[in-house]
Amino acid sequence: MVDIMQASIIDLRYKMKDVLKALERNEDVTILYHGAIKGVITNPVRHTDIKVINHPFFDMDETKESIDASMENLRGGRFRDL
Repeated sequence: MVDIMQASIIDLRYKMKDVLKALERNEDVTILYHGAIKGVITNPVRHTDIKVINHPFFDMDETKESIDASMENLRGGRFRDL
């Protein structure tokens, strides 16, 4: 569950540190103007405990060639190599 903080325009001006702390805690911040919702600020990165090695794209390269060889294949020859 994502917590939601409400902040007025005045809060954005004078309490931005608190708004940023809420975003660091993965809370959404609802912006109010005269009591009406004008927008929502969300943290684009949700921190999780997933390790890189468990990511589905990790170690996709089945050829097991070196990085230098892979880069050479991607780049192709240089102009001066022709």
